[in-house]
Amino acid sequence: MSFSLSFGICNLSSIPMRFEANDTSEMVNQVLFGEHFKVLEKKDNWTKIELAFDKYQGFIDTKQYQEISQEIYNNLSSEEHKNYSGDFINLVDFEDDFYLDFENDNSKNQQKLTIPLGARLPFLKDGEFNIKLKKYTYQGKIYDKKQDITKTAMLFLNVPYLWGGKSVFGIDCSGFTQMVYKLCGYTLLRDASQQATQGTSVSFIEESKTGDVAFFDTCFDTSFDDEKSAKITHVGIILDNNTIIHAHGKVRIDTLDHNGIYNTDSKKYTHKLRIIKRFIS
Repeated sequence: MSFSLSFGICNLSSIPMRFEANDTSEMVNQVLFGEHFKVLEKKDNWTKIELAFDKYQGFIDTKQYQEISQEIYNNLSSEEHKNYSGDFINLVDFEDDFYLDFENDNSKNQQKLTIPLGARLPFLKDGEFNIKLKKYTYQGKIYDKKQDITKTAMLFLNVPYLWGGKSVFGIDCSGFTQMVYKLCGYTLLRDASQQATQGTSVSFIEESKTGDVAFFDTCFDTSFDDEKSAKITHVGIILDNNTIIHAHGKVRIDTLDHNGIYNTDSKKYTHKLRIIKRFIS
């Protein structure tokens, strides 16, 4: 049976993206409100998608997105000034013809939806935007891409760690670096090992600058016998004064030196430094 390519957009706060097409499969990513994607495959109640932003692929629940036309997909991809929610959490209002307001006996019901920091506000103009036939209004803060990396990173401080997460309700290490750079107008890939292939290498930690991205492996983990068996599994953003902000248990600040990350709570090294990359010239 042939399958024709189609397109979609996330119209919920955030939805899980899974490795396989079932509810018990590993969550490898999240799709935030306003993110658009290609639909690659439909399998029972699951849809395999490819995000437009970073080409990341995975399965989402077919009930959890809105189909859009290829024209809208292309327009979203080429939108010159992309607007993102700048508040830790905010609301969008929308009218839904399919729900009745029984209290007021209106044919349209004004509803609210929470959206997290970094949610996309497609085609926003004068506080309004449309997704298909739904009209949304947003009166919150728009994130200013002129903000520096450090200030943006600090917005996520103390957000709990969540494997596959990239929102203020839970985030993993590479989701954290991707979202910080995304809000500042840069495109990083999704996983730490993928991000390590981007940018310009910094030879020595002494040459690093605030905002550079450091990558680590698991050699301090006693389950690994040697460096050859270890792979890049962790990433964080370098700050001033030999410190780094990263997601490990929560988004936290620890000490960084040529060996790696020294956890200020456990008083031991947790991640071995492999490489440093610069994404802002």
